[in-house]
Amino acid sequence: MSGDNVCMSCGACCGFFRVSFYWGEVEGEYQVPEALVEPLPPFRGCMLGTNQAQPRCVALTGTIGEAVSCTIYPNRPSPCREFEAGDAEGACNRARAAYGLPPLPWLAQAIAVVNQPASPATAG
Repeated sequence: MSGDNVCMSCGACCGFFRVSFYWGEVEGEYQVPEALVEPLPPFRGCMLGTNQAQPRCVALTGTIGEAVSCTIYPNRPSPCREFEAGDAEGACNRARAAYGLPPLPWLAQAIAVVNQPASPATAG
């Protein structure tokens, strides 16, 4: 199953965000399968299923929060390649929260530290 890769038991990002990218990725370096891409004129596209009110990428298989995989993983578009579990902006945990999943521990801990008020000794 997932081993140490928390993404393999999550998949919330694939069912939360619109995955849009430059159309050149369809025929270019990543070779995203054109049949799985919705055109967004003039030069962009998005993964089918992600440009709707309740997005879910057509390439995602499995049950979000349990066990998932990407059917085009080697050919996934740049937003998927660049998305990081526990990202600094909290996008990962926003997606997880939408599915009732707890925040990733290391990100929740980092956010708590950042949001902690400065002590009088260190304020200045």
